[in-house]
Order: sequence, then structure tokens, then C-alpha cells
Amino acid sequence: MKNTKEIIDKLDELFPEPKCELDYKSTYELLVAVILSAQCTDKRVNIVSKELFKDYNTPEKMLQLSQEELENKIHSCGFYHNKTKNILSMSRDLIEKFNGQVPNDHDKLQTLAGVGRKTANVVYSEAFKGDAIAVDTHVLRVSNRLGLVKTEDPYKCELKLMELFDKSRWGKLHLQLVHFGRYICKAMKPNCKECPFTNICSYYAMHNSQ
Repeated sequence: MKNTKEIIDKLDELFPEPKCELDYKSTYELLVAVILSAQCTDKRVNIVSKELFKDYNTPEKMLQLSQEELENKIHSCGFYHNKTKNILSMSRDLIEKFNGQVPNDHDKLQTLAGVGRKTANVVYSEAFKGDAIAVDTHVLRVSNRLGLVKTEDPYKCELKLMELFDKSRWGKLHLQLVHFGRYICKAMKPNCKECPFTNICSYYAMHNSQ
């Protein structure tokens, strides 16, 4: 695809060293933070996790909390009932299956309760520097607008991006697309004036055709 090099070059200019915006001090903390981040801002997660991790930053410590107690601590992240259930079940799985350690393996990560493909991709890429592209709402939106994919299915989007871009770029590309979608190519009011991709963007073409 002729636009991929242009996209890489301009993303490198915009975000030369993209960083995960979730705060964590261990792989376990990252895993919990990613679970909390579903349909919640990283800023909110960081506020909640900062307090949570003071006393409950390992699977063993987390399991000292009851469902109700953990729900109260993460309530403001939304979907707190399911997130609490997943965090406690995941923590139990880590102890029972992996001696309390987060596995450095994409497939094994997905065997943990509450850990789907996107969460596994984030942890595998961020914590273990593995080659993976996690497709969240930002990545999916940007990929469609830039004409890289034509699908609303995150898995199909992931496969297409893996096909289009070199494996060595996947982890960095994921973060760049997240930042681009978060700060420039926003869902409701994209900042097209700051966007270097208006020449290939379907959204821009649709809204500036007259």
C-alpha cells in the first residue's frame, strides 16, 4: 500500500517516542491498569490505580479484597462490577497457573480470566516488548479514516495492520495511532488543521467536499 511509508514517516515526526500513558511499576500493575482502562480514560485509571496499588499491587494482596471492597475502590472507572470480577479472577489464575507471575507469552496471557486479545496485546507489547498491535477505539477509528482498513471489527483491523506494516513497527505503531487518535484525530471533533493526513483521510474528504 503506497501510503504506509508516508503514514510511518509522519507519525514518527508527530510522536517520535510514544509512551504508554498508564502508570505502573510492575507487569501485574500494568495488567490491572489495562483491565481498568476499558471504556475509561487513562487519566482516571491513573488516579484510581495510584491509590489501589499502595496496598494491593500483587495478585496475593489483591485477593485480600472482597468483590464489594474492590468495587468501591475502582467504582469511578466504570463497569466496576465486571472489572472487579475480572481482576480478582485474573489474580487467582496467576497464582494457580503461573506462580503469581504474569506470563511472557501472548497465548498464555489470554488464558487469564478477563484478559482478551486487546489486553494481551497491550501487555505483551508494553511489558515484554513483544511484536503486537492492540486495536482500541482510537486505533480502529484512525485506521478506517486513513483508508488502511474498511472494517469495524477490531480483530480484522489488527490482522490488516499486521499485514501492512513491518513486524518490527507494530508496538510503536500501536502507541502512535493511539496518541494520534487521542489528541488529533478525535472521534467527535478531529483537529484537521493539525493533521498531516488530510490528503488521504476519508473523514476529511467527506466533510470538506463542498
